[in-house]
Amino acid sequence: MRLSAGSAVVLLLLPTQLPTAMEQAASPAAAASLLPLPPPPLKTVSGTIGRNTNLASVLGATLSPAVIHRLVETARPLHDLARISVGHPFSLVVGHDGFLSNFSYAIDELRTLRVSRKGDALEAEVTTRTYDQRTEVVSGVISSSLFGAVNDAGEQDQLALDLAEIFAWDIDFHTELQKGDSFKVAVEKMYLDGRLSRYGRILSAEFVQGDRTLRAVRFEGDRSHGYYAPDGKPLRKAFLRSPLKFSRISSGFTHSRFHPILKKVRPHLGVDYAAPVGTPIMASGDGVVVLAGWDGGYGKTVKIRHPNGYQTLYGHLSRINVKRGQRVAQETYIGSVGMTGLATGPHLDYRMIKNGVFVNPLKIQSPRAEPVPRAERAAFEATRDRVLALLGDGATPAVRTASAAR
Repeated sequence: MRLSAGSAVVLLLLPTQLPTAMEQAASPAAAASLLPLPPPPLKTVSGTIGRNTNLASVLGATLSPAVIHRLVETARPLHDLARISVGHPFSLVVGHDGFLSNFSYAIDELRTLRVSRKGDALEAEVTTRTYDQRTEVVSGVISSSLFGAVNDAGEQDQLALDLAEIFAWDIDFHTELQKGDSFKVAVEKMYLDGRLSRYGRILSAEFVQGDRTLRAVRFEGDRSHGYYAPDGKPLRKAFLRSPLKFSRISSGFTHSRFHPILKKVRPHLGVDYAAPVGTPIMASGDGVVVLAGWDGGYGKTVKIRHPNGYQTLYGHLSRINVKRGQRVAQETYIGSVGMTGLATGPHLDYRMIKNGVFVNPLKIQSPRAEPVPRAERAAFEATRDRVLALLGDGATPAVRTASAAR
């Protein structure tokens, strides 16, 4: 055969005979070479959202900016992924072709955003779970602190905080707890996947201090709501027993105390609560801020004018969170514990003034709010009898209620 100039010849050498089935079986390597290669494995990225991040920084190493933009736009009608929250879990699966297969993000404890690939399109949906809500009775005895008693009962600190808030107008949990005091609460518990997720409402509660027994009933009527004694009188009073949740008294109300900085005896017409710097301080009652700034030896100070001739003063703050002239409600966050002014350590100097005269905040008889109105009395009594019965006189079995998304 003659080949012209510039021609190229490609020779394809074929075996004279294909391997027989027996030969293939005898040669696994040869047999495997004839099978199609498996697809590459899926790539999964999961974790929780960190601080100072956005979706681009979280997924940028895996998805292109164009795909991330498409993901955000697909989800936008249901949830704005431009506002992701620290600590919330997410998961991303990338398909064999390197494109997004599905993405999920926990909006909150109950809602999850899911974006999935459907052909060439992306589809978004939000799935919602519900709590398994149960009403259970918890009881305990104080040996050292309310926190310790609640923990000994197998419960979390939040239940102690909720219980202390209910009786905050009648018990100073910093100074008045004694070994042997006891409590019992009927509380809603919210479960997810069989585990306690959070506490709901405390429906009724009892606190025993020696011969003194306090009971609380939660009532939600058309004109009244909150916690009431069994006779319908509200537990809420004009002033809290303490403007701090938990701390200890480092110095009490006295007309003769040796001042550690001035080195002389002088009156201390207030109560000092020792607490770490930054501990939140609450307004002990409704009123108007008349001072929010520096006040001599008190350092950073807030003073609030209340009805009926009362004023409260909060001294040595590290931070002030209100302004002069601002109206505040009871339990409003007004500032943080510090040690400004004449202070040797971090504490709150809390003082109360009645008609221009300093009075001992621990001994004041605080007036109560209005009782349950007569029009709602029958509804209150029915609620009272039902929720107090949950406490019983001994071990009370858990009462299951309908599941609810809260």
